[in-house]
Amino acid sequence: MSEFDHKSFIKALTTRPGVYQMYDAEHKLLYVGKARNLKNRVGSYFRASGLTEKTMALVARIHEIQVTVTSTEVDALLLEHNLIKTQQPPYNILLRDDKSYPYIFLSSEDKYPRISLHRGAKRRKGQYFGPYPSAGAVRDSLHFLQKVFKVRQCEDSFFSNRSRPCLQHQIDRCTAPCVELVTAQEYAQQVENTTLFLSGKSQELMVRLADDMERAAAQLAYEKAAVFRDQLAQLQQVQASQGIEGVKGDLDIIAAAVGGGRACVQVIFVRGARALGSKTYYPPLRLQESPQEVLGAFIPQYYLDGVRAVPAEILTNELPQDSATLAQALAAQSGRQVKLRSKVRDARARWLQLALQTAETNLASHLSGRQSVLERLQALQELLGLPELPERMECFDISHSSGEATVASCVVFDQNGPRKSDYRRFNIEGITGGDDYAAMHQALERRYKRLKSGEAPMPDILFIDGGRGQVSQAKSVLEDLQVAGVEVIGVAKGVTRKAGFETLLNGTTGRECQLGADNPALHLIQQIRDEAHRFAITGHRARRDKSRQRSLLEDIAGVGAKRRRDLLRHFGSAQAVENANIEELKKVSGISATMAQQIYDHLHNIVD
Repeated sequence: MSEFDHKSFIKALTTRPGVYQMYDAEHKLLYVGKARNLKNRVGSYFRASGLTEKTMALVARIHEIQVTVTSTEVDALLLEHNLIKTQQPPYNILLRDDKSYPYIFLSSEDKYPRISLHRGAKRRKGQYFGPYPSAGAVRDSLHFLQKVFKVRQCEDSFFSNRSRPCLQHQIDRCTAPCVELVTAQEYAQQVENTTLFLSGKSQELMVRLADDMERAAAQLAYEKAAVFRDQLAQLQQVQASQGIEGVKGDLDIIAAAVGGGRACVQVIFVRGARALGSKTYYPPLRLQESPQEVLGAFIPQYYLDGVRAVPAEILTNELPQDSATLAQALAAQSGRQVKLRSKVRDARARWLQLALQTAETNLASHLSGRQSVLERLQALQELLGLPELPERMECFDISHSSGEATVASCVVFDQNGPRKSDYRRFNIEGITGGDDYAAMHQALERRYKRLKSGEAPMPDILFIDGGRGQVSQAKSVLEDLQVAGVEVIGVAKGVTRKAGFETLLNGTTGRECQLGADNPALHLIQQIRDEAHRFAITGHRARRDKSRQRSLLEDIAGVGAKRRRDLLRHFGSAQAVENANIEELKKVSGISATMAQQIYDHLHNIVD
């Protein structure tokens, strides 16, 4: 035990609620706790038996305890939360995530309202839907809404300066209100449908669309009826995949798993009876905590800082000991009654079990060797100032031999490493040989057109193997396609062109930086860049070797297999055909004067 005279201290303690702070000999804060009864709670740390080894290690370092008496348990909870947030004691469970969650914002001040991703203070006039667990979840929803209702998502500056429809209209993702190809009334109807969907009123929306479809069909407006039919089918599909039967309104499902000295908390977001996604947290443990204790520490830090909206209902696999006090604090925070529940049935029970199984699986994976990957992602998140861990990253590279057989590669990494099934190569055509900027532009445009059409999710980060020129091409393509929320990072080789001396270029700020050779974020970037380089070179070599094995005669229009065979039989080789003049070509059976001229022009254009 320390020199701290705990017996005298406890004897003089009050039995009222309050907060206690434990300090070591250097007056550094070790732990903050709350109590309904300060005397009983603080005294429990100094029992003769029944303490875990980790708790005994904490007690051995205690040199001083300070208490603050509060009038209610709710006040004690709020004070504890503020002290943990500001002081971050090492023995408390700390939620290292104070970033705001993204929302979908629908403007209300425009003639043609816009929907977009929003994060931060809600200052603009309009409607906010969410929160969503990640920017990726918002992008998925925005992509669905763009495909179904075609409400514009472009920036106001882009919208107001259009003189003709943009690419989004050409691929049927926008009705082109910028040039008034849709009436204000028709556009307002699609905005209203979007609002109903985001508000969780999918059933009401589907009834309305079914009525509109029947009305249009009765008026013989079959094309219009087909549009309503397609919207209805897409809504039914998303409702089947995301809807939770028997659930109304908003709720969060939170499950905690503990093992191996670590904890995993899984949060599933349900808004308007739709599951929007989930998020995983790994709060560090210094004491031997149970899932109940983890949740008791996690939930106040998660909601009481005012960053996140508090739903009307929160389901947990175990109720915290002070759940009634916590519910009162959350009600005061949100201005309405909040229910904390763990004993549920039917659909709620199935989703709660799913959250627990996910937490247990993620914890097992986390403990089995993926911690280094997580540390690299956390370092990358900190380096780029991202509000959350990147979930998906893409990297592009260009490979060619003096402009011949140019190939662009796209590799994809997520939080588990490379996703080889999502890798793509692009054979670059129609550019000047060796023009890496044009090659990069073409590859990015082809890739992100496909992503906009739903081939795969958008990445959080786009790495470009190159400097300012390549990064500029990436920014131009993303702007033209109205892709938002993707960080563009250029990875340029340093002067020595050796690993560890790379220069990183932030496409948003334009700033350059160099990282230390031992930086975990640099190691991850190098791994992704090297994989893109390997994949590009492999594709380029295969394409180059194939082209060199190809006969010169195969590219001549009108010269099929039979004529090629006749030419080779007559002249003996493709090189001899190339050296022949028009009169010699005309002597071959089946080769007219026009065809001879065409063959000669083609072969000599290749030489030139």
